[in-house]
Amino acid sequence: MSPGTLYIVPTPIGNLGDITLRAIETLKQVDVIAAEDTRHSGVLLQHLGVQTRMWAVHEHNEREKAQGLIEQLRSGKSIALISDAGTPLISDPGYPLVNACRAAGVPVVALPGACAAITALSAAGLPTDRFLFAGFLPPKQQARLTALQKLAAETATLVFYEAPRRIVESLTAMQSVFGPERQVVMARELTKQFETYLSGTVSEVLAQVERDPNQQRGEIVLMVAGAPSQSDEIPVAALQLLQLLSAELPPKKAAKLVASHYNLRANELYQHALK
Repeated sequence: MSPGTLYIVPTPIGNLGDITLRAIETLKQVDVIAAEDTRHSGVLLQHLGVQTRMWAVHEHNEREKAQGLIEQLRSGKSIALISDAGTPLISDPGYPLVNACRAAGVPVVALPGACAAITALSAAGLPTDRFLFAGFLPPKQQARLTALQKLAAETATLVFYEAPRRIVESLTAMQSVFGPERQVVMARELTKQFETYLSGTVSEVLAQVERDPNQQRGEIVLMVAGAPSQSDEIPVAALQLLQLLSAELPPKKAAKLVASHYNLRANELYQHALK
């Protein structure tokens, strides 16, 4: 008997109209839907007229459930994997199951569809030729700072998910590690009624978020411009002047003065001043 297929099915991140026709057809035709939260997904499936039975597969039980699902697939049954919103496995459960399917030779088919990170990035106005998806930052302050420090020299655009209750802390940490002049874009409540994009330097966006409590609500994608390329060499004379000024002035002010004099990027000089 040929094994069944595991389908990775994205669901809307907000606007229910973003579900694809192929996703609806797949959800209706499979034998079982493995859902992150059956109560949450039940509302969507009822809206779509899907009556396929569901099993709960979430971050707390996915490893122990994987073997049972593999056995179902080996017996010829097909399964659709969905998360609460967006594409499964992208900061959502599903990796143990997909990994186990690949190891067992069970076919895995991924459907294209909604993903908050890609949706936000496509409208952010930051470079998209290279980007690094970093998921959620650690909730504790020191671990968050350490994670950001490891990314400080990354030249690709950085993409994070963040919880609203931590957005001020994360922006503050970015200001500390990346410098106040690094460009950021904050996308909030994508595809929903109160969809918002805030863009500017990290210090500017932080100030907007602190002033407006509404910007501390909902689901957030935070994007950060990459660090200047190491190939953009700074003249020795500029570094010497920066060193002299940094002995007398705050690093940010010293960097701005040198940047203005030599027509260089203030943020790159600021990073040198901090070192």
